[in-house]
Amino acid sequence: MKLTEIQITNLYQFTRQHFVYHYDVQTELVDHLANDIEGIWEENPKISFEEARDKSFKKFGIFGFMDVIEAKQKQMNKRYWKILLHFVKEWFTLPKLITTLLIFLSVFCIVQIPFAEITIVSVLLILAVFEMVAAYRIRKEHKAKEKKDEKIFLLEAMIGTTKNSFTGFTFINLFNFINLTKFDFSGLNMYWLLLIAAIVTLLIIFFYVANYVLPQKAEELLQETYPEYKLVKNL
Repeated sequence: MKLTEIQITNLYQFTRQHFVYHYDVQTELVDHLANDIEGIWEENPKISFEEARDKSFKKFGIFGFMDVIEAKQKQMNKRYWKILLHFVKEWFTLPKLITTLLIFLSVFCIVQIPFAEITIVSVLLILAVFEMVAAYRIRKEHKAKEKKDEKIFLLEAMIGTTKNSFTGFTFINLFNFINLTKFDFSGLNMYWLLLIAAIVTLLIIFFYVANYVLPQKAEELLQETYPEYKLVKNL
């Protein structure tokens, strides 16, 4: 006994009601539930669809789908980082390496001026604000899509909301460090200044890739990750 299209649709709605928001995670759970329900029907053909569905759902335990959601998030987080690092590495090969060196030299010059720590923190604050604004705008777009019942994939959400807020996290930690220690760049030797310039340069590259490169290449990346993406989006 096979599930009907209406019953499959019901399973998608069921996963959504249980806080599964992303279409790829929903699809994986629906496939699992559908196979399990059909197995339950083989043992007891008289049981209703709703009873079989609820019986299958109980097998996930008291936390429901949360363990599956967390596992998928960890899996996709690894994929996100792999993609991110791939584009970051491009900035250390020609011709982008020239731009990277120019950024590094500019930062290195800045850290040698008086009150350089204030300048660095100010730049990071501006970048952090840009990240927050971009994340807020994307969240609004996703909420609008949810209201229209449009499908959102997990990687799509990660790219859109800049999953890892590099500059915001760094700004908070650096600001606290400078405040607590009264840190002064002018007292550092050349090696420390070179290291700081390298870290800030890397942070700028991560910020640019996460906030501009990945969103621009989102369609291409999503089609590579999800073979069904283009078909689903065109429905």
